[in-house]
Amino acid sequence: MDHDDRRFESEALHWVDDVHRFSLSLTRNQADADDLVQETYLRAYRSWHTFEHGTDARRWLMTICRNAFIRTCQRARYWAESDDDVALVARTDDEHLLTRLDLGPAICSALDRLTEPYRSVVVLVDLEGQSYETTAAILGVPIGTVRSRLFRARRRLRRTLGIYARDAGFATERVEVS
Repeated sequence: MDHDDRRFESEALHWVDDVHRFSLSLTRNQADADDLVQETYLRAYRSWHTFEHGTDARRWLMTICRNAFIRTCQRARYWAESDDDVALVARTDDEHLLTRLDLGPAICSALDRLTEPYRSVVVLVDLEGQSYETTAAILGVPIGTVRSRLFRARRRLRRTLGIYARDAGFATERVEVS
């Protein structure tokens, strides 16, 4: 094992759990997340000579992961056009009662309905706890863009979850659907 391989192992492989958690939040599927982590580390290893040692390897890996995810989505759209509007499925009374007790599926569904680039911002800031500055660096956009996307994403989530809360009987006031 040469010096570069040892540095890659010590600096990049240290963050595999964080990269996996981030990829899972992007893909929402364990198998796809595993593939994305593998793709991320393959690209990172091939580009290791471009990494500026002493800088934030985690941020560098997250950026690679995000870019690999976007490329995967673009390839998938090429093969099959997808509709962002998810059809609502009628539930039985028993299923309706169960969904009232567990908000996790509603939150996951609302996150799944967010399109890029809004989902990435919510995942990085709200789920991963990244600062606006770090998120901006990972996404390669200005901080103002992060704030704007986060505002819009949260508004969409609030609208989607408000409809769910009303339908589940948690909210009695009218929810804006515009």
